[in-house]
Amino acid sequence: MPSRLTVLAAVAASVAVLLPGASPAYAKTSFGVPAMGWSSWSVESSTRATYGTSWLTESHVEGAADAVASKLKSAGYRYIDIDSGWNADLSFNGHTDGNGIPDPDPTRFPDGISGTANYVHNEGLLLGLYTTVGLDKGVYDKNAPIVGTSCHTQDIAQQPLTATNGWGSSWKINYGNSCAQAYINSVVNKFASWGVDLIKVDGTTTDSVPDIQAFSRAIDQSGRGMWLTTSAWPVPQSIESQLSGYTNDVRVDTDVECYCGTLATWTSSVSARWNDLPNWLSGLQSGYFPDLDSMPISNNSGSAIQDGISSTERQSVMTFWSMASAPLYVGGDVYFLDNEAVSILTNPEVVAVDQSARFPTRITSGNQQKWRKQLPDGSWAVAVYNLGSSSANITVNWSDLGISGSHAVRDLVARTDLGSSNGSWTATAVPAHGSRLIKVA
Repeated sequence: MPSRLTVLAAVAASVAVLLPGASPAYAKTSFGVPAMGWSSWSVESSTRATYGTSWLTESHVEGAADAVASKLKSAGYRYIDIDSGWNADLSFNGHTDGNGIPDPDPTRFPDGISGTANYVHNEGLLLGLYTTVGLDKGVYDKNAPIVGTSCHTQDIAQQPLTATNGWGSSWKINYGNSCAQAYINSVVNKFASWGVDLIKVDGTTTDSVPDIQAFSRAIDQSGRGMWLTTSAWPVPQSIESQLSGYTNDVRVDTDVECYCGTLATWTSSVSARWNDLPNWLSGLQSGYFPDLDSMPISNNSGSAIQDGISSTERQSVMTFWSMASAPLYVGGDVYFLDNEAVSILTNPEVVAVDQSARFPTRITSGNQQKWRKQLPDGSWAVAVYNLGSSSANITVNWSDLGISGSHAVRDLVARTDLGSSNGSWTATAVPAHGSRLIKVA
């Protein structure tokens, strides 16, 4: 049985610290705090001219790394996540090597993923890479030899052939065949040799738990600590508890993108998360974070792609993701990050709420929502959200927090002390789709 590696990730550290641990019945590289970085999918999904899937190239990824390094790294953002399409040509035909392992499209990535990883690492950042569950049908047809075995890829496909992943584009793998784990090991080992630091496995369905387990074990045996994110739109909640021992985060909602000329819109589908996250909270645990998808906080000015949500809504997104202790992946063409986006994303007091790695409780539902979570120092982070269409006052009673009397209140977004409040605190004139985030000590 492979030994477990525990990786303690700190906001200011770009190098993971590996500590030996026990040998559980599963393999999982654990990270103490949610990941922070950038993801390419928002711009790939947009219909805006010059964006879409053809946007994903080595030069654009390196430009994104430049922007994150210069504007966001100091606040803790590290990962540069390359999403779908890195191994596909413009007709979306996938490239694989002689062993059926995905290979980068040489037109998109002329220096290969290893070259891009070197560039990213030289910026003090980390590289993420995308893949999917199941055995790609092209790899099955190729019947490639599996590294270190006498098996070929057709040997590990479940018979009769059964389509799997969210698109049905792969064949279900028979993990009763030991060569199946060997094949996933070969994929992850190749990724590790390139310098990959995060693997996103997409298209998860109810029958994909063995795939996620296999990727987790493969990461463990590779000897390289890599974040594992399990994705779908969302991952079926029925398998939430089965994944907790294997993956570092789980997608709890549909894509945030609108698949339109901007990154997203408030109703397609940013606002859904306020009512969807509570369904997942009871199944979360230390090191198993809720993935709310990327944040459409990048650019609302100039000629580049726009976020599609207002300044008020951008702050509400940052506040909600941080209260959830969700991974903070910035979406959009970050090369054009505007100053307001930088200010929202790098506010140290809001980022600290996210990196507390504590999970929240929703106090009230509806259009005027109140949320709380206790921070490691015993104080409370409290957020109020006005999901309605007109301005509103929202009152938080100290009894909602299990406390009483007079307590100091600090506005974490404004980074301003508000004095002491006795028994309650009221957020006045919270605008439509707006929020307030306070700390109660």
